[in-house]
Parts: sequence; C-alpha cells; structure tokens
Amino acid sequence: MPKPAPEARAKALETFANPAPRRDYQIHMEIPEFTCLCPKTGQPDFAVLTLDYVADKLCVELKSLKLYIWSFRDEGHFHEDVTNRILDDLVRAVKPRFMRLTARFYVRGGIFTNVVAEHRKKGWQPAPRVELAGFAPQSNTRG
Repeated sequence: MPKPAPEARAKALETFANPAPRRDYQIHMEIPEFTCLCPKTGQPDFAVLTLDYVADKLCVELKSLKLYIWSFRDEGHFHEDVTNRILDDLVRAVKPRFMRLTARFYVRGGIFTNVVAEHRKKGWQPAPRVELAGFAPQSNTRG
C-alpha cells in the first residue's frame, strides 16, 4: 500500500486514548510559531495559538499537531477562516467535550487581530469552578 503524500500526512491529526475519561480536566497548549500567508498580499502572518480543551475519549497527539500547524505556512488564509478551520479539524479528530482556540495575530498595518472560536459537545456542562489560593511562580524555574 503506498504511503500518503507528505502534505496529506501533515494534515492528519493523530489521537490517543484519554488516560482519565471519567474526569473533566483542562488541557492547555501554547503554539507560539503559527504562520500562514495573507491571501491578499502573500505576505506572512504570524500568530500565537492557544488551545484549551476538555477531552472526552481522545486527546490530540503532539507531533501530529505540530506537523498539522506547520502545514499552513505556505497557504493563504484570512485570520477568521484559519482559526475556525483549525478548530473544526481538531474537533473532528478529537471529539472533545469542550474546545477553545484563541489565535492572537501579530500587528499588520497597525492592527492586532485576535480570533476566539469555541466548540461544546451537545449536553456537556462544566463543573462549577473552584477558586483556590494562588501561589507565585518559583522565580528559579519560571518567569
């Protein structure tokens, strides 16, 4: 059987079984090197993506996510389009209880653009938030 083309492999999001499906817990990922092209000018657009989700049965595998994110580098997309497309692809692959993708694009023409897109599984309700005492980060390990 022939191997898929590199472009097809890059768009393939792999998953693994949620190790704690009985519990709602937040998975938080920061992706500081997202790039795509402006569909009008062809110039590069840069963004920091923040992915937060509550898994159901599956979690996204990180290497496949990295390759998937890199696959947009030579593609032209409006900020709103690419943010929603990435969220749709992730939801299709992972089928989470909740997922939020925040895309914070760097300045272009004096304008910063932030796009936030969300998905909620039908019928899912988050547990009430519990506020605990805050602790300062350890200065020798975190900034």
